[in-house]
Amino acid sequence: MVKVNIIFHSVHAHTYRMAEAVAEGAREVEGAEVVVYQVPETLPQEVLEKMGAIETKKLFAHIPVVTRDMYKEVLAGADAVIFGSPTRYGNMTAQMRTVLDGLGSLWNENAFVGKVGSVFTSSGTQHGGQESTILTFHVTLLHLGMIIVGLPYSETRQNRIDEITGGSPYGASTIAGIDGSRQPSENELEMARYQGRHVTRIAKKIAGK
Repeated sequence: MVKVNIIFHSVHAHTYRMAEAVAEGAREVEGAEVVVYQVPETLPQEVLEKMGAIETKKLFAHIPVVTRDMYKEVLAGADAVIFGSPTRYGNMTAQMRTVLDGLGSLWNENAFVGKVGSVFTSSGTQHGGQESTILTFHVTLLHLGMIIVGLPYSETRQNRIDEITGGSPYGASTIAGIDGSRQPSENELEMARYQGRHVTRIAKKIAGK
């Protein structure tokens, strides 16, 4: 079995829906064991209420939360980890950053060296820092010693200009709209599925499984 874990942060469920699509693609690869996790939410309940996120959070309340005591098994124990984070001013969210900042002891053990890492994202506007979020995320993965996999141009859906769509060679993405009302399009979801398959196939080859 090749073990692929998908770790995401989401508020209004856009990144969650992309995570599920990534998982769908990964599960198409024979011998793949795929599990989806979410990172702990650090925003206070009253802030989530003001953001209108209480109901959207319920959509993925069934997804297990990765806690510090799970890092070794869930993160370092996988052949590939695919991370999903909304963009915040061109960077990953603080919630995702908190998890990565907690990997120091595993980094010190070289626990991630040779593992496959990949990233997908979402933003409120068409550009909105999607590429910079993924690229700056890659910096951390490189420090961990991971092998970065993006979304190659063999996934031709990222070439579309007949509709608004996310997606770049760095990774799949979706555009949520300023008010969060736009849901991931089928084009964006298909790119996420492609990324899931692509990462899993590469992880399988590297792991010799």
